[in-house]
This record gives sequence, structure tokens and C-alpha cells, in this order.
Amino acid sequence: MNMPEMEMYDENDALFDGAQVFEIGEAQSGMRLDVFLAQQFPHFTRSFLSRQIKEGKIQVAGKTSGLKAGYSLREKDVVTVSIAEPRPMEAKPQDIPLDILYEDDDLLIVNKPKGMVVHPAHGHEDGTLVNALLWHCRDNLSGINGVLRPGIVHRIDQDTTGSLIVCKTDLAHHAIAKQLAEHSINRVYEAIVVGNLKEDTGTIDAPIGRHSTDRKKMAIDQAHGKRAVTHYRVLHRYQGRAGVYTHIECRLETGRTHQIRVHMSSTGHPLLGDNVYGSGTKSLLGTSLQGQVLHARTIGFIHPRTGQYVEFEAPLPEYFKTLLERLGEQ
Repeated sequence: MNMPEMEMYDENDALFDGAQVFEIGEAQSGMRLDVFLAQQFPHFTRSFLSRQIKEGKIQVAGKTSGLKAGYSLREKDVVTVSIAEPRPMEAKPQDIPLDILYEDDDLLIVNKPKGMVVHPAHGHEDGTLVNALLWHCRDNLSGINGVLRPGIVHRIDQDTTGSLIVCKTDLAHHAIAKQLAEHSINRVYEAIVVGNLKEDTGTIDAPIGRHSTDRKKMAIDQAHGKRAVTHYRVLHRYQGRAGVYTHIECRLETGRTHQIRVHMSSTGHPLLGDNVYGSGTKSLLGTSLQGQVLHARTIGFIHPRTGQYVEFEAPLPEYFKTLLERLGEQ
């Protein structure tokens, strides 16, 4: 379970201070230049790399003039790129309030609010859950995931709310990680999806992998994706002047990145407010939305020290409850 410490590249730094050279092989022939660069330098966005191409800072066969992001690479093309050494990022304690559902000497269960990133990364150097945990727990966090992710054994998305396990000891971290790998942790979410789900219950069993062209997204990938299973149950259906929506409960049998968001979108019923896998929206019935309407309600697992099953529930956030009330009033 040991993982390397994360490093951050700052796209505003002076980047081009030393050349890196790549020769295109048969496997990369026909690939777009910006896609190839994004694979080689995953810390940078494709839009940033495209700007460097336009500015003449990336060469193909010694040429920069007229080079475009969509240039189709050919076998034996030589691509020359210069990127500075990464600037290390340090997570610092910050006095940020936490909604703690449970805490003992081994772990704590946090009710993560909407808009909070779990750990520092480019663009989110502070104000994260880790920054708050470092203040609250001091040095009492597991160190298995390095200095930028102390105590973090699993994550939920920035705009997803709800229950999250944080490990204080390495013993707890190993035990929870093992249960996550075995898919034995009970995780139940609530969400609102667009449209009317025909069946009251259902199971989506579709493998998920990285999107073929957009590295920030996930997608159904029958050939290379990892098995992903979501069980859903309809809690209530709404139809009125705002449109048709379905309030559902989802139980994760597996825990892939963006699993519920990808699976529900694949059925034609994306999560309300999802800007990545749906059409997104900023408000509904006067209730402001920030990303997908998704809440990690229940989390249950075997406690690493007592060996007993424990379960915790994070109450629905106020925006979610208000939204349900207003949908019911239509």
C-alpha cells in the first residue's frame, strides 16, 4: 500500500529549462500531439500543453512553425519538450472546522462538506480536508500515503458530501485498505438523477476506466476497465414545472473513481448538477447547486482494533433537503 509522495507542477512557473526528447514508435503513430504530451506529462492539462505548442516551445522534427495540438504524429518523429523540475508542495495545518461523526484513537469519520477537496493538489494547495485534519489531529495521522495524504485511505469528489474514513494509525490504514480492496465496506449514497428511472431497483455492472481522450474523466470501458458494480433503489419520483427527477439510493459493490456518476450517466440519467457527466446546472427551484447532487450517507466496516462491525450515517446536507422539499411542492 506504500505510495510515492505527490509532487506539484505549477503551470505559472518558468517551465522550459532543460530538454526532454522522445522518439515516436509504431504504437504512437497517428496519435495527436497534445494527447501524446498529456500522457507523458500528466501533471499538466492539455490546454496548457496546447498553449506551449502555439508558443513554439515544443518541437517536432526540429520544427515549431505551424505546429498544432492536433498534429498527427508519425513513426520516428522526434518530439522535443523542456519542463522544469517540479516544485514540491507541503500540506500545512489550517484551522478549518470539521464535522466529525465519530472519533477514537485509531480513526475518525468526517462528514465532508460540498466544495472541499480531500487532499492538496495543483489548484488546491490549501483549504483541503488534509489541511484541516493536520490541525485537528496534529501528528496523529497514518503516514502510509505520504506527506500530502496523511490519514487518507479513500476519497470522495470535491462536490460530493458525506461520510469519509480517516485513519490515525498505520494499523487502521492497513485494515481499512484491505476491506476496501475486498469490497467489503458498506457504502450507501443518495443522489438525484435527471429523468424518470423506469425500474424501482436495478444493478449496473459495467467496467470503468480512464476516458480515451479526456484524462480527467472516467468512462465505461469494456476492453480495459476495472469491474464496477452499482446497485440502485428509487426513493421517490418527482415531476413538475422544474422537470422530471428521481431521488435514488446507491449501494457500491465496488469503488471506482466517479463510479456512481459514470454509471448513472451511462443509463441516460446523469446526476442533477453534474458538470462533467451531465449537462450541469447552477440552480433549480431557487436552490443553488455546486456540482453533482450526491451524498455519501452510510459507511460501515469492521473496526480495525475491536473486530466489530460499526456503521455511521452522515445526515443529508441542507441544500439537498431543501431541494427535495421544493421538488415535492411542485
